[in-house]
Order: sequence, then structure tokens, then C-alpha cells
Amino acid sequence: MNFLILMTKGCVWKMTIQTIITTMNLVDASTLLEKINIQTDFIIGNQTSYTKDERIFFNGHEGVTLSRCEKGVGRNRNLLLSKASADVCVIADDDMVFYDNYETTVNELFRKHIDADVLIFNIDSGGVLRRKNNKIKRVGRFNYMNYGAARIAFRRKSTSYYNISFNTNFGGGTLHSAGEDSLFIRECLRNRLRVLAVPISIAKIDDERESTWFRGYDDKYRFDKGVFLALAHPILSNFFALYLMIRHPEFRGTKPLLKALVDVNNGINYVRKRKYI
Repeated sequence: MNFLILMTKGCVWKMTIQTIITTMNLVDASTLLEKINIQTDFIIGNQTSYTKDERIFFNGHEGVTLSRCEKGVGRNRNLLLSKASADVCVIADDDMVFYDNYETTVNELFRKHIDADVLIFNIDSGGVLRRKNNKIKRVGRFNYMNYGAARIAFRRKSTSYYNISFNTNFGGGTLHSAGEDSLFIRECLRNRLRVLAVPISIAKIDDERESTWFRGYDDKYRFDKGVFLALAHPILSNFFALYLMIRHPEFRGTKPLLKALVDVNNGINYVRKRKYI
């Protein structure tokens, strides 16, 4: 059980929160912070063509922009994790808009669920169907793949003590198109952290932009899914491949089940047989 709520003379100390934001080719930090309605201290990870650290004050909150000449959303988020110092981190993308008082909401939920290490919120969007939590539920090995990173808040020490980070081979700007967020949650579960999904939204996405990696349920998508499964479930990867192809028939694209499974198994064998070397 976590004991981050400190009791002194009957008072409950509020946990410190940092919002960690990933972006690319940032022009003006203040404009971004105003757009996403920042209400906590913050760290911005900016993938760009130069290296620079810039300290920023915005609406009574303190933060820094870390500009780096490197690619990969996982690498960007790992940089933010390494620089974070608050009790709780809220993960954000630059196309989100936080609701007013989200800091209070996050604080209250972590106080209420004192044994939770990671909370997964709803995120509102008019354009894309996203998994919605209708009740508080425990996240485990059969439902952790339902959630992206930009709806997660976590206790920083819970992840840092187990050295949990994002896999830099997955996500935008890397070899394998997506999965860094699910692998992050999977590592939390492997290390016995308690992950809860809660039926509360703290942000929305108003301007749904085109995906930088998704080009349909093609052979590459299924291959990458196999690579992901081989890392997330080394022993049961073939079982999960069949489970996903049956549970989500859209993953097959235009292929029948068995041929779609061949694509996924090619990705699994890519890892098992160490073809990446």
C-alpha cells in the first residue's frame, strides 16, 4: 500500500502534480500551455532540430521545455520521466485540452484510492471512438491494451523504483508504429503495480488530427502487433494473437483469420528468433 498522504495535526497534505507534455517543433510554449489549459507545474518534451532547455513560468505554474534533436515519442516521454520530480505525473499530448480543476480531480482520486499506483481516465473526443470507463475497474492482462498514454496519471515513485519506462522501439517516429503506451502499462502490471480505470474525464480532444502512424489494418500493422505481443507476453503471445484476431476482427483487414494470424506470427518470430540482430 502507498502512503503518500501525510497526516500532520489532522491536516492532509496535497500531493504535488506535474503534467508531462510531448510535442514536436514547438514555436511558443506559452501558446501551447494556454491551449491545453495547463493548471499544474509542467515539463514539455519538444522533438525538434536543436538541443535547448528553457525554464518557463505560466499562470503561477513553473516548468521547463526540453528541446532535443531526436525522434520517437517513447524517447521523448522517457526524457520527461527522468526529469519529473512531483508526487504524481499526468501524461499529456499537445492536442489535448484539460478541464478546469483537473489538478484537484487527480489529487482527490489518488487520495480516495490510496493503493492505486496508476489511474486511467476517460478522454472526451467527438471524432474518434475511444474506450470509455463506465465504472471503476481493475486493469489487468486482458484489458490493459485498451488505453493510450495520454489519459494516464501515475505515482512517480511507484514507477521509478521499478525503473518502468517507455519502449523506444514503439510509437511515432520509430520502427514499430504503436504500442509504447500499452507496454508501459504492461510493465506496471508485471511489477505488481495497481492500475485502476476510473469513469471520469479530465481532458478532451477538440481538434482530432490525422494519425502519424496508422495507415489501416495492413500487413505492417499486424506484424508490429506480433512484435508487441512477443514482448508483452513472451510465453502466451500466440494465444493473445488468436484472442485479438477473434476479439477484434477489424484487425484482419481484408484477410481471413488464418492469413492474418500469419502476419502476427511473423512479428512474434521476429522477436523470438532475434531477427532484429
